[in-house]
Order: sequence, then structure tokens, then C-alpha cells
Amino acid sequence: MSTTSKPVKSSGRPVRTLVILAGAIVILLATALIQGATSVRLGLDLRGGTSVTLQPRLGVGEEGKVTTEAIDQAVSIIRQRVNSLGVAESEVAAQGSGTNRQIVISVPGESGRRVIELVGQTAELRFRQVLAESSGVPTLAGDGAAATPPAGVSAELNNLYAALDCTNAENRQGTGTDVATDVILACSTDGGAKYILAGAEVLGRQVSKATAALDTTTGGNWYVSLTFDGDGTKAFGEQTSRVVSLTAPQNQIAIVLDGLVVSAPRINEAIRGGSAQITGNFTQLEAQDLANVLKYGSLPLAFDRGEVQQVSPTLGSDQLSAGLLAGALGLGLVLLYSILYYRGLGFVTVGSLTVAAGLIYLLVLLLGEWIGFTLTLAGIAGIIVAIGITADSFIVYFERIRDELREGKSLRSAVESGWIRARRTIVVADSVSIIAAVLLYFLAVGGVRGFAFTLGLTTLVDLIIIFAFTKPMMTVLSKVKFFANGHPLSGLSNKSSGIEEKSTLQSTQTGLEA
Repeated sequence: MSTTSKPVKSSGRPVRTLVILAGAIVILLATALIQGATSVRLGLDLRGGTSVTLQPRLGVGEEGKVTTEAIDQAVSIIRQRVNSLGVAESEVAAQGSGTNRQIVISVPGESGRRVIELVGQTAELRFRQVLAESSGVPTLAGDGAAATPPAGVSAELNNLYAALDCTNAENRQGTGTDVATDVILACSTDGGAKYILAGAEVLGRQVSKATAALDTTTGGNWYVSLTFDGDGTKAFGEQTSRVVSLTAPQNQIAIVLDGLVVSAPRINEAIRGGSAQITGNFTQLEAQDLANVLKYGSLPLAFDRGEVQQVSPTLGSDQLSAGLLAGALGLGLVLLYSILYYRGLGFVTVGSLTVAAGLIYLLVLLLGEWIGFTLTLAGIAGIIVAIGITADSFIVYFERIRDELREGKSLRSAVESGWIRARRTIVVADSVSIIAAVLLYFLAVGGVRGFAFTLGLTTLVDLIIIFAFTKPMMTVLSKVKFFANGHPLSGLSNKSSGIEEKSTLQSTQTGLEA
């Protein structure tokens, strides 16, 4: 190997850079262990979960209510509800057009069915005065509480009230589509009571805050605490002031959620402080779920749930195995090619990819803990594609080193000058990939975003590794005799670098000229 060259100053301190990288990896590992992030969170397609389609529920003449704006608003509210429940990698998307527009919700994990039950409800909250209350079973129109219609209630509505059977589960489905100003009939959530309710004076959109709380004075029951905005505080104060002096049951305010009475407490005094409580023998989970649903407001439309599809964890496991196998084969082929073509130099590729794999794994663990990131099959595809991008960086750098060696430079000089020429190409190529990944992430939906995220993340890791590991490692190896002297197995011998071929060609040309 020729060693005639002008020395190029080494950039930085390679050993210090390697130590800093190792320290950063140790810190990430310690952080993952401290936070309990010991396993990768898997998405719906790999872990299994639940998927359901929500179809807008329309009455006669209501077709015009299904607008693009209404569906988009519903998607936004449902997505907020899902996120508030801490469910990662869920998908909420609209599909179809016109009155056929639907919302598809996919939730990973075993809790998917419970989440879908919650996020798909309309959550229209209303506060209505109770006009009449009786047992949930049907009665004759002339008997008991139904004998005389309350003031403002028509005989027709009173007859419907008498015939209403709240013990029938079909009558307790709730609608969430009633008109706020109408007098309505409603059942309690358990079917034990039925009501005639006046028009709503306070609406759910006037609730500014909803939280679950534990009532330690009544045996530890959970309830939902509500805080009203300015308009809600005024309206609730006026409503409670008006009914407090009335006789039962008209001194009760029914808290109605999606057409069902959750509770109907008696008002003992005017409430002007801007707060209220929803009680109903809730468990902690039920109270927290209800608070999460209420705080983001009601859906602009009522929806019917279509068929709930369960994605088997077994199927997800098979897909995960196939994805990992594809990744392992891709990585194995890259490593095999590097070792066969670059020989000893190929082990730098092995080391770089090993460190990169460890760094990516730690980042996926921590991102799952910090932002709820979950790995999907599309995400695995993004990582596999990025393996090729990473391999390109090594090839560009190694070939630049060989170019410098063919110019007659020593290995030390070739490593430095080759790096100066290669890094611009590497940075530009990786920058293009990152920009494409960012655009794809923000413009796409569903699994494509998972692909874009991992592609961008892995490409960013490639930049870190090539600067903080591959280049410093080559600087260190350039001082090792095995590589510096051009051993045949180093991948940097005269033959491997094409120096002998160049010398032979020059000799032939000289002989011809003579």
C-alpha cells in the first residue's frame, strides 16, 4: 500500500466521542429500567385488539345533519376521549361520503371493547327538572302518578309515560338526540324508575371541568364532580333557586346523560357556586371514564355501533414473527454482504448496526413510555427500509476511503479526507429521507404514520451512528497495523482498493507510449 500523502488533521477525539456515545446509551438504558419500560408496546395488528364502525343514527328528515364538519368534529372528540384514557396507537378515522360516512375506531389490547363502549357514546349531558316520577313498570293511565298529567304535560305524553316499561332493556338504550327544550320521557339507568322531565336549562357544553372524586363520608363511593362555566353557573343557580321551594318530585333536578337519568337528587337549597355532582354508585373506573367522556363535550351526532371485530393476539403474534423474520433476514444479508465485500472493514458495519439496533430499541421503549408510541407492522417495515439507508451510508464512506487510498494517501489521511468528501453525501441523503418521513407522517393516517415515524427515527439514528460511532471507530482502526498496513483480510489492501489494477494499467500505458 502506498503511503505517500499529505497528512490531514484528524477531526475531533475519536475515543472521547465513543465514550460519550456509550455513556448516552447507558443513560437511556438506566432510564428505561427506572421507568419500567422493559417491553415494546405493540399496536393493534401485532398485539390484537378491537375494531368497530360507528354509523350516524338518523331520524326522519335528519339526513342533512351528516355533514363533513359534523363527522370531523366527532372524530376529533372521539380521538380526545381515546387519548385521555391513555390508549396508545389507537386509530380514529372517517371513511365514506355523504350520509354513508362512518367513523372507524381501532383500539389495541384487551381493554379495547370497554374503550369503544365509552368513546362512541354521544355524552349529551342535560339538567332537567323532574315533573313526574314513578316505578319503572307500566301502569294504567288513570292510576297512581299517571292519574293527572303534571302542568305543561299533554294527555298524549302522559299516556305514553304510563305505558313506558323501563324494565325492558330496549327502552334504556338512550338516544342523545332529544331536543333540549322539549318535555321528554326518560328511564333511570337501572330501569327502576321512569320520569317526565321538563326542558333542559343547563347543558353539557356549559361544563368546563369534570373530575372523578371519592366521597369518604358515605362509605367510599365514587362520584363525578362538575364545574360550570359562567353561563352554566348562572343557569344552574336560577334552576335550583326556582325548584327548591316546590313539592316532590318537582323539587328534583334530573341529571340526564344520553337520554337516561343517571341521578335525580332533591334540591334542598339554591346552588350558586358553579358546581354539581353526579352520583350513582360508581366504581372508581366508571367515575373516571364518565369524567373523561364529559370533559371533551358531546358528539354532534348520535351513532349506532356496527359489528365489533376482535383481532386475535395469535394472529398478531404470527404477523410479528413474520415481520421480525423479514427484518432479521434483511439485516443478515446486509451484514453478510459487508463482510464478504469489505472483509475486516465489514465488522465496522456489524458494530455500527449493532449499536444502532440497540439505540433504536431503547428509543422505542422510552417513546412507548413517554408518548405512548406503539410498534405496528408498518413500523417494522419502516425500520427494515431504513436498514438499507444505513447500509448506503457505510458504503459511501468506505468507497470514499478507497478512493483516497488509490490517490496514494495513507490510511490515516484517507479516513479523514474520505470523511470530508462522504459526509455531505450522507447528510443530504439522510435529510431527504427524514423530510419525506415527516411529510408522510403529517399527511397520512393510520398505519402509514407508523411507517413514517420509524423510518424517520431510524434514519436519524443512522446519522448519529455514522458521526458518533463509525467515523471515530475508523479513526481508531486507521492506527492499527492490521488495517494500516493493508492486510489482505482488512478490506483495505492494495488489491481490495484497486491500487494494483491502477498500477498495472499505468505500466501498460507507459509501455505502449515507449
